[in-house]
Amino acid sequence: MIGGNFSNIQGTAINGIARLNADGTLDTGFSPTVNNQVYAISIQSNGKIIIGGSFSSVSGVNRSNVARLNADGTLDSSFNASTTNNVWPNTGWVWSIAVQSDGKILLGGDFENYNGVSINRITRINVNGTLDTSFTPPSFSIISIWSIALQSDGKVLVGGV
Repeated sequence: MIGGNFSNIQGTAINGIARLNADGTLDTGFSPTVNNQVYAISIQSNGKIIIGGSFSSVSGVNRSNVARLNADGTLDSSFNASTTNNVWPNTGWVWSIAVQSDGKILLGGDFENYNGVSINRITRINVNGTLDTSFTPPSFSIISIWSIALQSDGKVLVGGV
């Protein structure tokens, strides 16, 4: 899986996200489109793909910075999530994603809201995309979380600016 700011791979028009075969060739059967950049990709144990970035639509459907794709690249319409930022219009970007062993998903970025709930740059969501209200990260002053790493003891490491 690759994501970023591109519109062409190996001569084929592709926008923002693609999957490569084991030999490095483009998987032409996988063809979602995003209207901006994909910064983070994580694959769930069931093969579904969580993507985060600075997009507002996936395959023509409104999705604000986070979405889930089925294994074949089609949009999973049952997962409807949104991140926003109150201060910087048109941001709320998701820079990092980590899927825990229990299937819960950590998102990090410059967002201040997840589905309308006030959040400070990091949140954990349930497998279905709903907010995990049991996750209460410590208060910290940071502009954006760029990376998330999971330790084997269940602790979460974050990095950013």
